[in-house]
Amino acid sequence: MYLVVGLGNPEKKYFNTFHNMGFMVVDRLAEKLNVTFTKGECRAVCAHAKVNGEKVIIAKPVTYMNLSGEAVQELTHKYKIEKGNLIVVYDDIDVNVGKLRIRVNGSAGTHNGMKNIVQMLSTDDFPRVRVGIGQQTPMALVDYVLSQVTDDDHKVLDPVLDQAAQALYDFVNGCDIDHVMQKYNIR
Repeated sequence: MYLVVGLGNPEKKYFNTFHNMGFMVVDRLAEKLNVTFTKGECRAVCAHAKVNGEKVIIAKPVTYMNLSGEAVQELTHKYKIEKGNLIVVYDDIDVNVGKLRIRVNGSAGTHNGMKNIVQMLSTDDFPRVRVGIGQQTPMALVDYVLSQVTDDDHKVLDPVLDQAAQALYDFVNGCDIDHVMQKYNIR
């Protein structure tokens, strides 16, 4: 069983912001798997799929970004998810726009949602997919990540969001995370 978690903020005003890259990627994964987010559970809205006989839960926490760990902790306990079968996708200010970084584990960096997940799970030993949003304008970090993604930004980001969704698909389809990293990490 796999748990794929996209990070973002649930209100409509946040849907097209840089901080909702995780939601955008898992929306694309759900579309690829032909499932919809209809089930509310563990403070997340979830979609359930089967891939090669394995159950896949795709989740978007509704706790807001900085408390994402609460939903992730509840889901991992409810479904008894093994640490290698949880993967989290989120925006990363420290990665350039148009770049994708997949890691087996590691620190949360500057991302508050990931900090909360690491804190709630008491481990940073789980795979993650980081979508680069590298700050391009001189404004406060919170203002930047909550700003609207422009059409020009989408021209750069949409192919990366598609690649991230495909990487998640490969992962839940049984591909080893090292293979996924080699295939999709964009240099």
